[in-house]
Amino acid sequence: MECIWCQQLIYPEVTWSTLFIPEKITPLCKNCQAELQPIERIDCFDCGRQYNEKATKGDVRCTDCQRWHQENKHYLTRNRSVFQYNKQIQAMITKWKYRGDYSLIEAFADQIQQYFQTYYNDLDENTIIVPIPLSDQRLHERAFNQAEVIAEQLPLPIHHLLRRIHGEKQAKRSRKERLAISNPFQLYQPTNQPVLLIDDIYTTGTTLHHAAQILKQGGCPTVYAYTLAR
Repeated sequence: MECIWCQQLIYPEVTWSTLFIPEKITPLCKNCQAELQPIERIDCFDCGRQYNEKATKGDVRCTDCQRWHQENKHYLTRNRSVFQYNKQIQAMITKWKYRGDYSLIEAFADQIQQYFQTYYNDLDENTIIVPIPLSDQRLHERAFNQAEVIAEQLPLPIHHLLRRIHGEKQAKRSRKERLAISNPFQLYQPTNQPVLLIDDIYTTGTTLHHAAQILKQGGCPTVYAYTLAR
């Protein structure tokens, strides 16, 4: 089997135990897997951020989440992410998201499921998943919605409750521009059930807070978020 990212051949390790119970072959080779950095410690309870060495540790909230609270715009109960955003995850998401390589979800699927069980084993049984939508134009360009593909890895019902107004790509915006944009979402259908929003990347939290705001204004009691990278 070839590594789904670098195409290096993956040879399963043969031991006495694997002779009787073969190990599951992972889609990434050991080198590529080592380049991914799972989040190992939650330093900001609100957004799930793990601080780097230069950041101030011990804060209850990071500066982004402090700002959301100060402006009374904190609509998310919490976000949790699987990986820290680094060059490896950036390259993989770029190929997956913008070059239409749908199969790359296989590289993340196991950890998406494992971390979900760790972070969200306390969800209300009526919780539903709402993937962050793409505009019609973006969906046409990319052929699939990466947030929906992540959502399909999880054991909760998926509901499409939001519409997205077409606008400039988030990746082209500066940090200041992302924080200043108006809400790009419209409520397609209200719900009175708890919601778990799904997206690929949590940067400033603007997209997820905007989506959570619309849902809560429509009667949703609680909104959580789960993202691939933070």
